[in-house]
Amino acid sequence: MKKSLARARHALDLRLAPLRPADRFAVPPKGWVRAIRDALGMSGAQLAARLSVKPPSVVSLEQSEAAGTIRLDTLRKAAAALDCQLVYAFVPNKPLEDRVAERARARALEAIGSVSHSMAMEGQTPPDDELEQRIAVFISQTLRERDLWNDG
Repeated sequence: MKKSLARARHALDLRLAPLRPADRFAVPPKGWVRAIRDALGMSGAQLAARLSVKPPSVVSLEQSEAAGTIRLDTLRKAAAALDCQLVYAFVPNKPLEDRVAERARARALEAIGSVSHSMAMEGQTPPDDELEQRIAVFISQTLRERDLWNDG
């Protein structure tokens, strides 16, 4: 597998590790805009003035954030009006390198599995360490990273 992709995954894993577990950043029930605005003691009308919009627009903005339908540019403007910074990230559930290794192993098992199944039916089941070695060889010599995510 390509070392440049492995380096990129490693760099992203290091950068995203402090964000795990992502549930620490769960959106408050009424959304971040409302939570920050309330914590600052700012009224909806005051936020509306900072955004150069009418107060009903703030109500709409907060409702759309709570519903998960708000646009990123709108959130960015609201964050700026609240003297905050919008942080946007995908946080993988597990390190990217682990995910790629799991997928590579699964693909190798798919390819090798049919051969192993035939051998087992003939009473020639290879030892586990031999299977692991065959998987490692298949991954390093046959599997290409761009093919990992092809289904089928």
